[in-house]
Amino acid sequence: MSVMLETKLGDIVIDLLVDESPKACENFLKLCKVKYYNYSPVHTVQKGFTLQTGDPLGPSAPDSDGGSSIWGLLGGPKTFPIELPPRLKHTERGTVSMATVAPKHNPDQKLAASQFIITLAENQDYLDGKAAIFGQVAEGFDVLEKINDAFVDEQSRPLRDIRIRHTIVLDDPFPDPVGLVVPPESPVPSKAQLATVRIADDEELDDNVDEEAMDKLRREREARAQALTLEMLGDLPFAEVKPPENVLFVCKLNPVTQDDDLQLIFSRFGVILSCEVIRDKRTGDSLQYAFIEFEDKEACEQAYFKMQGVLIDDHRIHVDFSQSVSKLEKSWRNATASKRRQRGGFGGVADLEQKRQYRNTEDVPKHDDSYGMVFNKDRKDASDNKASGGSTNRSGRDDRNRDRSPRRRERSQDHYYRRSRSRSPRRDSRRGRDRHYDDDRNSRRDRDWRHDDHRDSRRDRDRLRDDHRDSRRDRHRDEDRDYRRERRR
Repeated sequence: MSVMLETKLGDIVIDLLVDESPKACENFLKLCKVKYYNYSPVHTVQKGFTLQTGDPLGPSAPDSDGGSSIWGLLGGPKTFPIELPPRLKHTERGTVSMATVAPKHNPDQKLAASQFIITLAENQDYLDGKAAIFGQVAEGFDVLEKINDAFVDEQSRPLRDIRIRHTIVLDDPFPDPVGLVVPPESPVPSKAQLATVRIADDEELDDNVDEEAMDKLRREREARAQALTLEMLGDLPFAEVKPPENVLFVCKLNPVTQDDDLQLIFSRFGVILSCEVIRDKRTGDSLQYAFIEFEDKEACEQAYFKMQGVLIDDHRIHVDFSQSVSKLEKSWRNATASKRRQRGGFGGVADLEQKRQYRNTEDVPKHDDSYGMVFNKDRKDASDNKASGGSTNRSGRDDRNRDRSPRRRERSQDHYYRRSRSRSPRRDSRRGRDRHYDDDRNSRRDRDWRHDDHRDSRRDRDRLRDDHRDSRRDRHRDEDRDYRRERRR
């Protein structure tokens, strides 16, 4: 029982292990039979490890559901439980196995759908117990080498698409399930699949392309991606926003230059709507750059060409067109907020209101030491005491403590906390026994510590004695050697 997968890089023939993994083989054969894998991308390539495919869209596509089993396509469950053959291991290159996942309610169970893995090297024991083996590559190892050498990005996705173009079932021993419809020919790729194409597998890359054009295209793509990110973060009203064409950016100013000075100098080119030197919010010092907004675009362009490098207050300025959209964003936000306020409600929705607390906070005096609790017993007692004119505590303990000295007050509180909560003789006797047991345990522990210290000291003394004996022996040996040497002379 075999299946052939056709790709741009070549054909791969897979022999299925029907006797060891019948459920996985049946699912794989029927999915190939209904052309479910057609145009599926090889979405993960880990060099010297594995390749993974089987999801018609790929996991990075927003509409991807991870793939489905043949029974899920026929209206049944999307995944099916699968058993891992204990005798089959990922020891050979080209081992084909089903990607599995463990459900949350039963971590020991394994579920599979449509994605499968092919090993690109030998002895991949990491996959043992994680993926269910159901086949072995019989032909097409040169294709595996080409896939292994493919260039990938940081997510291990090939930069140039590698897709399964056709699947051909060479032998199928399983009967077709009820409701299975075999298409007469291979279906065309769907719009969702075409949207996931990065560089098509049949696209011819021009090696003689202009580097400047490619760099410009790359920078434009990066700029669009950054603008989209800023729009998602809320820093831009929309990604396609462009800076105004009637605003000049002037920098390298002298710190003493004022707004009126710039407006007077630049007003000869046309009507100025606003002229602002940007200053530090804390100190008020000039940051030596400004924005000048003209009434029309022509006056702004004329000032740009005439005022470049002009000397103002002993500083030669630099003039450029503004790239800031802060004013546009502020006006856009103000307009949006005004529309929301006109519609009423909270956040532009009339049925919503701001979050309120359980009690009315307007009638309660504010205290710095409170946390806005729904019910505060101390505050209630204080209010009741103020209303009745009496003391805070019925027993008068606070009044007595107020009259006592600090030392007597501390002694009284300490005696109160040390007093037993229970007057039961049985519990008090039990506490006495526990205290006696703790004292015995602490004394034994101290005795063990003293014994260990004595043992360590004896060990250190023995070690010093041995070192001294060794040094004496070495010294005598050296003296004997010198004596024999002298006699020999």
